[in-house]
Amino acid sequence: MRMLAKSSILLILICQIIFINKIDAKGGYAYAVIESCSGCSLNRLPDVKQFIFNDVPNYDRVEFKHIQGAVPELVLYDSDKEEVERLALSRLTRDECNELLANKGFKRVVHSKDEI
Repeated sequence: MRMLAKSSILLILICQIIFINKIDAKGGYAYAVIESCSGCSLNRLPDVKQFIFNDVPNYDRVEFKHIQGAVPELVLYDSDKEEVERLALSRLTRDECNELLANKGFKRVVHSKDEI
């Protein structure tokens, strides 16, 4: 019985190591995609809509993907372009959405006037 328990623990540790290695070597996610429709459900979520159209373009490695009828979700990917995590944004405020991206390791990019 103890051998089975040790084997189970070893298997769990191996799975955790594999999962951790799926995340970018810098300790964060490789990139993120915000999936949502751009109208219907977003019109009922003004904070999330402002976040998507005003804030998301200012983040490095974060993009918006229009999917008709989809509820807003943050989808996080590893360096192998595999989905690692999916989080609903519908109940969050604009500030909470920005905080979520920051907590996941994404930073806002400051654009110089020359780039504009």
